[in-house]
Amino acid sequence: MIGDRWSLLIIRDAFDGIRRFSELQRNLGLAKNILASRLRELVAQDILTMVPATDGSAYQEYALTAKGRELFAVIVALRKWGETHLFEGDEPRSALLDVKNELPVQLHVTNAMGRPISPDDAFVRKVS
Repeated sequence: MIGDRWSLLIIRDAFDGIRRFSELQRNLGLAKNILASRLRELVAQDILTMVPATDGSAYQEYALTAKGRELFAVIVALRKWGETHLFEGDEPRSALLDVKNELPVQLHVTNAMGRPISPDDAFVRKVS
């Protein structure tokens, strides 16, 4: 559902406030037919929904659904990883900031008691 890189980038842009087809295409540099296909699938999967334009025009915009908004931690994790590993030291980049105090957003994995854990502290158990 979200394994395609274009779908993840569309979801990232939706979190960044990009809502219109033309804005998504311009930002992603994606062919119209591929963008239209990914948007149709994200709407069909209830990750995005089409809503009236916020400026009152006749256009439709794409907005994250509740299901789509639950992908926030996934997008933050991928974004933080990219910011750490995919840029040269002096290369311009974006930063994800807390709206209230403009501090960088951090992502921590914790157990049910709130204790931070690493990959070495976790295992998978099949549940029936």
